[in-house]
Amino acid sequence: MELISYSEIAFRLFLALVLGGIVGFERETHNRPAGFRTHILVSVGSALVMLVSAYGFSGEMSYFGEGVDPSRIAAQVVTGVGFLGAGTILRHGNTVTGLTTAATLWIVSGIGLAVGIGFYPGAAFATLMVLVSLILLRSLESYFARKKSLRRLWVRGFYQPGLLGRVGGVLGELGIYIVKVDLGDAQYQETFKRDVITIEFLLRLPARIDTSDLLRRVATLAGILEVGWDGGEMESMAESS
Repeated sequence: MELISYSEIAFRLFLALVLGGIVGFERETHNRPAGFRTHILVSVGSALVMLVSAYGFSGEMSYFGEGVDPSRIAAQVVTGVGFLGAGTILRHGNTVTGLTTAATLWIVSGIGLAVGIGFYPGAAFATLMVLVSLILLRSLESYFARKKSLRRLWVRGFYQPGLLGRVGGVLGELGIYIVKVDLGDAQYQETFKRDVITIEFLLRLPARIDTSDLLRRVATLAGILEVGWDGGEMESMAESS
């Protein structure tokens, strides 16, 4: 029977860590519910389950063996990750977020299983395809959003109660629909001696609206430092005062 060494076990677990971490890093940079560490844990855990299922019940570090089904434990990973992914899906009114992150957790578990059984090419190609999908398709989504009169507005201001509500009030007065809101992490800024936060809005704009006037109105709100369109014009507190 074919044997698997301890060094091979260590290599497979490390490779699962690297591939899962690559996908998790992309999610982490976009402040998603499941980020770098979560994807690593899912990938390494899946690889370990595959190793246990394939090699753990047929003698000391031996391969499958007679009458052993290597899929009987590994098959449960899909179910377990399904429950984990469900925790990343959130609903805000008519908007559902977290579906992409749940999908990346699912595919990362598959990558971990592939690494655990030694199917390295499949794991590597899957990781590459996931990255291409996440990066390129995000750009395509932004393109189609612009085609549908959707635009991304970002706001940078002091981390304080009511900031989101004040911006939402201006948008509501102008008849602008908020499709999605992404809140960044508050970070302490030495320049202001306060915490600063960046908020991104995905907006559906009316047919006729003065976008420059919208920026000026938001920029004059209390606590706002800067506001601008994604990839476009920007207004700052200093310019509006």
